This record gives sequence, C-alpha cells and structure tokens, in this order.
Amino acid sequence: QVQLVESGGGLVQPGGSLRVSCAASGFSFSSYYMSWVRQAPGKGLEWVSGINTGGGSSYYADSVKGRFTISRDNAKNTAYLQMNSLKPEDTAVYLCAAEYGVYDVQPRKYTYWGQGTQVTVSS
Repeated sequence: QVQLVESGGGLVQPGGSLRVSCAASGFSFSSYYMSWVRQAPGKGLEWVSGINTGGGSSYYADSVKGRFTISRDNAKNTAYLQMNSLKPEDTAVYLCAAEYGVYDVQPRKYTYWGQGTQVTVSS
C-alpha cells in the first residue's frame, strides 16, 4: 500500500523556521521525483519545490527561493522541506507528491499524494 505521510507542521512566528517531513512507503522512493505543494486557505494548489531522484537537482518557486530548502534521504525514504524566514503568506497546508522519473523543474502530474500538514505563520 502506497503512503506519503507528512509531519512537522505547526504554528510559528514570522521570521521563524520549521522543517516538514514526508515519509514514503509502498513504492520505490529513490526512483521518484518528489515535490512539495501547498494550498493556502481559499486558494488553489501552488507548487513550492521539487527534487530529482538522486537529490542532485532541486527547484523552487520564486516565492520561496532563498528561504526554503528541499532535500531527501533515499535510505530513509523521506523527503524534507526546511523553511526559514517564514512569512504569514506561507500559511498553508503543505503536501508532498511523487512522480516516477527525472524531470526538468517538475513533472506535469503526480501519481502519489500525501494528506498534508498544516503550517501557520502568525504572531
């Protein structure tokens, strides 16, 4: 059974940091491109960041470039998103998504999705 389980969300003050994790099971994690996607209240899905299978190539939306860092540990079947200098507009549910293969920037679709973890940036 395929599972993507996010964790690590919470409430953080503006300017603070948070690391969210995505634990994968039921598929060959190291063969899949991994992304973080977020959905703010009342808004659509926004792609945030992606990382290729070996971890050597990563990509970011302009809104988070320089503040967020994506990584993965293929031995632990886990992807991470380190978020620094958080802003209120980063408040959203953060979901991880997986798609088989290697891509420039990101794939057109994702086969597997997690349920998400809530990140709230507020004083």
